[in-house]
Amino acid sequence: MHLTRMRLTLPQIRAAVEMPPLGERSDFDLNPEVKAAQLRIHTQRPAAVLCGLIAREDALNVVLTRRAGHLARHAGQVAFPGGRVDAGDASAMEAALREAEEEVGLAPAQVEVLGTLDEYLTSTGYRVTPFVGVIDPGWTPRPDPSEVEEVFEVPLDFLMDPANRQRHHHDRTGTRRYYYAMPWADHYIWGATAGMLKGLSDRLAALAEREAG
Repeated sequence: MHLTRMRLTLPQIRAAVEMPPLGERSDFDLNPEVKAAQLRIHTQRPAAVLCGLIAREDALNVVLTRRAGHLARHAGQVAFPGGRVDAGDASAMEAALREAEEEVGLAPAQVEVLGTLDEYLTSTGYRVTPFVGVIDPGWTPRPDPSEVEEVFEVPLDFLMDPANRQRHHHDRTGTRRYYYAMPWADHYIWGATAGMLKGLSDRLAALAEREAG
């Protein structure tokens, strides 16, 4: 069952996050033929991100960042706040909250963590745990210019609607690779970020199917 255009609520998000895992997701979901070879090349290092939801009037928005243009990797790309799980982090959740505070000035006390989505493997060698959390609407972003060029919000309803999910591709060294994309305004949301958002959308669709049946 696909989601229809509707106004999503926080109780629906809570219920979707509390569902049993639907299964590991990855950059290889649209390119299964290369998964085994890529996993042999890369060691999957642990990472964590925060899919932060913030209430605006009568709707929920997702907080995203645009990475600084001078970064050596993924410069200018749209991403959730987050990063590698460091040796000093007590857990993946602590890593996600630490990175969010460092990158956008979001204190852990300003987030209610609801739970996790399914783990996501990236083609660059990370096993990402995506946490979903509710952000205090009084929070004011303070991006670290060494890492983040912009903090912006996108309506959750837009991102969860399959009608707004596109399948794009790029060609490198004679090989075509497919990925999900969700262009919004002047922002190009794609790759792992779009894939993890699809994971939440799939949970909401499964929840709707369960409730209808």
